[in-house]
Amino acid sequence: MRLVIQRVREANIVIDGIQHARIGHGMLLLLGVHATDTEKDASWLVSKLIQMRIFSDDAGKMNLDILQTNGEILVVSQFTLFASTKKGNRPGFTEAAIPSVAIPLYEYFCSQLEIRLPGKIKKGVFGADMKIGLVNDGPVTICMDSKNKE
Repeated sequence: MRLVIQRVREANIVIDGIQHARIGHGMLLLLGVHATDTEKDASWLVSKLIQMRIFSDDAGKMNLDILQTNGEILVVSQFTLFASTKKGNRPGFTEAAIPSVAIPLYEYFCSQLEIRLPGKIKKGVFGADMKIGLVNDGPVTICMDSKNKE
């Protein structure tokens, strides 16, 4: 699984001109599911993410995690994180999981976050044409891949 983490002051999703989800201070997550990913990958990412100290303390240092700041998380499925640009000018997406694999893993990832941060998780709609707005805080943007654990 690939994860792009953006520390935000706020973020929202609009679908068909209607606001679907909105968060204040927290994280916007773009989640890509690889064809070989499992629940183990999702669980590892959730554990790392929850403990990641990317929020500023009173001294302005990134010392606080999402729990300590009472932040929210907005999760968006993003199969294009597995784009291959090696050949030609059109990206290929053969490494991205097919929907029958990706949807359950996306839902599992979100459910594991919800267990750790009850009531603080919002999400997009898998496969929908979403318009995402955000105010990046910092900016702080971090990429993680469950295949790069070591």
